[in-house]
Amino acid sequence: MTMEKTKNDGALQIALEGRLDTTTAPQLEEELKSGMDGITELIFDFEKLAYISSAGLRVLLSAQKAMNKQGKMLIRHVNETIMEIFEVTGFVDILSIE
Repeated sequence: MTMEKTKNDGALQIALEGRLDTTTAPQLEEELKSGMDGITELIFDFEKLAYISSAGLRVLLSAQKAMNKQGKMLIRHVNETIMEIFEVTGFVDILSIE
């Protein structure tokens, strides 16, 4: 998985490419832990994300909980495969998806 971060004032955008799974989820989790100070808007761009596992979902849930306290989180450009995973797991009710 590759990750491209763009920070602008209080907004952080993270574009993910590849697979967010048990191997790569800790990398994203570490990035979020170290880079969330002063962030009021967290935006994920999933345009090039091919797959997400339960480990990836756990990281997203953790990020959503953190952002509920300090701002908002948005997920953009979700493909059909990942949207289906969000629907089956009930994450469509938890996350803001565009």
